[in-house]
Amino acid sequence: MEPLPIVWFIAIAVLWIGYLLLEGFDLGVGMHMLFSTRSERDRRVMLNTIGPVWDGNEVWLITAGAAMFAAFPAWYASLFSTLYIPLTIALVGLIVRAVGIEYRGKIHTERWRTFWTWMIGLGSLIVAFCIGAALALTSTGLPIDANGDRVGGPFVWLTVPAVLGGLAVVGFALAHAATFLGLKADGVVRERAGDFAARWAPLCLVPAAVWALWVQFTHGGSPLSWTFVVLAVVAAVLGWLAARRRNEGYAFIGYAGFGLFGAAAIFAGLFPLLLPSTVDSAFDLTIWNAANGPYTLGVMTVIAAVSLPVILLYQAWSYWIFRKRVTPGMIPEVHIVLPAVLRAR
Repeated sequence: MEPLPIVWFIAIAVLWIGYLLLEGFDLGVGMHMLFSTRSERDRRVMLNTIGPVWDGNEVWLITAGAAMFAAFPAWYASLFSTLYIPLTIALVGLIVRAVGIEYRGKIHTERWRTFWTWMIGLGSLIVAFCIGAALALTSTGLPIDANGDRVGGPFVWLTVPAVLGGLAVVGFALAHAATFLGLKADGVVRERAGDFAARWAPLCLVPAAVWALWVQFTHGGSPLSWTFVVLAVVAAVLGWLAARRRNEGYAFIGYAGFGLFGAAAIFAGLFPLLLPSTVDSAFDLTIWNAANGPYTLGVMTVIAAVSLPVILLYQAWSYWIFRKRVTPGMIPEVHIVLPAVLRAR
């Protein structure tokens, strides 16, 4: 049994889990901007909590996709071609969201700010839903034939598991962001985020729990995957209890632990499958029949062993530098820079 396909399955699982945990609160903050407050200053506080890190967190998505392409090209080809429509929609959501974050403060008018606030919120919602749908479908199955090609029309992917996965990531992002805002913001934003984490966050986590259980019962599960399920439930309960006590640090750890162990349960329950076929189990893609050659995987392992610690250290350093709370008093008053000709008058 070759160890490198197993190593790279674990590595890709870690990359996807890292993306869900880090980009999860980014996407959730974007969605919270639509309904958690009507105050412009509070929205600026929320946006500034993710300002230094949101674009770095998106690198995890790119790295996860690139690792799939290099380590398991058959998995990448079948998944991405079958899910061309939702992944294209996700890409549009990423672009709209990024433009909204950069452009929102460029013009001081209510219409401009409102438009880009909605673009940030809806873009975050679209990305979370589409990524969740894609991950759910790779864990529950797609209609692919012996060549890994899609069987059926362009919307054959739009199934109950896809909707469940989309709702799971959206719900987790909202809950995760509430505890993040409780840690990183102050004032009204902090109080409302604490209320959401204590009251609504447990309900938001239900779709993710159903998804994890679906994978266990569909693929039989394993002692390891069921252990992760139990740990996810325990972490969620502890996070909820901490949120009720307004212990923001433990609430964040608890809900993040639910995301970590829940996603780990899904990947562990899926192993050694990569993409089950709903047409015929003989067409399933596994880590053995979809992996690249040993030489390629070996080179990738060396590169990852050298570069990954550097990337992790740099990102940890950036979070440490920007670790302090964002308070309303830190938000400057809006100022308009006039052209030199008008200033001279």
